[in-house]
Parts: sequence; structure tokens; C-alpha cells
Amino acid sequence: MRIVRYRHQGEVGFGIMEDETVAAITPHPFGAFEYTGERFPVEQARLLAPVLPSKVIAVGRNYADHAREMGGEVPADPVIFLKPSTSVVGPGDAIVRPTWAGRVDYEGELAVVVGRLVRRLDQGNAIQAVLGFSCANDVTARDLQKADGQWSRAKGFDTFCPLGPWIETDLDSSDLAVRTLVNGQPRQQARTSQLERGVASLLAFVSRVMTLLPGDVLLTGTPAGVGPLEPGDRVEVEVEGIGVLANEVVDEDAVR
Repeated sequence: MRIVRYRHQGEVGFGIMEDETVAAITPHPFGAFEYTGERFPVEQARLLAPVLPSKVIAVGRNYADHAREMGGEVPADPVIFLKPSTSVVGPGDAIVRPTWAGRVDYEGELAVVVGRLVRRLDQGNAIQAVLGFSCANDVTARDLQKADGQWSRAKGFDTFCPLGPWIETDLDSSDLAVRTLVNGQPRQQARTSQLERGVASLLAFVSRVMTLLPGDVLLTGTPAGVGPLEPGDRVEVEVEGIGVLANEVVDEDAVR
């Protein structure tokens, strides 16, 4: 099942994709829902970020090749950090590049959407807390990341967490192809089987630290091949079995 969040005729709602048609649901996908009976072609709607999370929890250096390209090794325990909810944008939205921030990089990733309130999950049952999966881009101001020594500012700008285009619920996340293209040229290519820690392990680890709420998003890490984005670039994150998340890059000065 593919869950979308959309704007149609001025109204924002959730729906289920049925081929190229959106079937509206109420009240939301985090629990029991009903079909409203409203259906419309997807091209008549604008797809939004599939969730508005209370928080985005991201994992650093979870592919060995990426850890090495950043000058380190995979850490003994997962390195987690938060991206603010205000960094989230949807498919087709612009990534706004701060003109003063220096180099800004793409980081294509598999995103996990939490389906219910959970804490202190066991790895053996952690996958039961997952509503589904999406594509994500953990956009990063690389120079600021290096200068600050911690990642909040570098990862937290508005528009620095594109998500979408929807949530895929019927998916085995253990061995999916993940790739990133910039202007049609491949930049990153990996499989989720290469993750140092898989989805269940990460959820168990994170939920021992903080309560996860319905709609929260876990970013599982990016493979090697990260690189800079320039104004006018089109960046696409594709995850096998989900689809393609596409966004264009604009300079901050262009949207003031």
C-alpha cells in the first residue's frame, strides 16, 4: 500500500495510491482509517511530504564506505542526530541553499516512518513499529558541519530534509537498491544489505534513548559518493520498491 499526503482543491489530506488514482482516507494512516469515497487522478493533486514528523532522527556513518570517505570508521555505537521538523519538504519542493554556508551536499537515504508510539523496543519486534518506508535526502552544509564540530546547524536548515514521494508499507527493507542522481548522473549507489546496522537494530537503539511518536522518521544513513549541490541542480533519490524523490536546488537569494 502506498500512502500519500496531498493538497487537492485547497484541502490537505491523506490518501492511498491506487494505480494513478488517489483514494482519500480519514482521519490519518496511523491507526484505523476509513475511505471517504473521494477519488481523483494523482495529476490533479500536489503530493506533499508524506508525514509531518515531530522529529527526524538520522544516523551517521552507517555504511562503511561512507565512513571511510569522511575520514573515519564505523563507530562502535550508532551516531544519531536530530533534524528539525521544519527541515522537511516534499517531492518537487526546492532545496534552498544558503548562499553564505559554503558547500552543501546531497545524502540519499532510506527513510523509516514510525507507525505508533513506542519506547524501549526489542530488536526482535522492532519492525512491528514501522508504518512504512520512503526516500529521503539528508542535505548537509558540509563546511558548517566541519566548522561547528557538531551537526545541528549543518543539518537543520529549512528544506534540508526532502521526503517522499509516499510511504510504501509492503516492503522488505533488508536488501534494497539505493541511488542518488544529480542532473541525471549517478552519484551514489548501494544496497541496504550493506548497512552496518539495519532498520530493526536502529529502531531498538533509538527507542532506548527517546520515545518515538507516530509519524516520526528515522534516516538510516547514506552510502559513499556524497557531493556538492549547485543552484539549478536536480537531485533524485531512488529506493527500490518505493520510487523517486526529486528536488531542485535554488539559492537563498532567489527566494527572498
